[in-house]
Amino acid sequence: MLLAAYTVFTYYTAWALLLPFFPKTSQIHDWFPSREWAIRLPAVLLVLGLSAIGAFVGYTIVKENKKKAQKARLRTA
Repeated sequence: MLLAAYTVFTYYTAWALLLPFFPKTSQIHDWFPSREWAIRLPAVLLVLGLSAIGAFVGYTIVKENKKKAQKARLRTA
């Protein structure tokens, strides 16, 4: 996992930070997608990640509230 993280970090760093210093005619530009995706991709991943976390927290809250309501019904019965 560390190797994968290192590889992704190195690739992204080269793509986002180093690529502008090479001329447009350089062959290195063929190795990377368009630079606009260097911003779009992390933004999309961030939105998806935060949405997943929010959905998990919401699901957990609803589940806990149902448990509390079930316990309250059992106590009053």
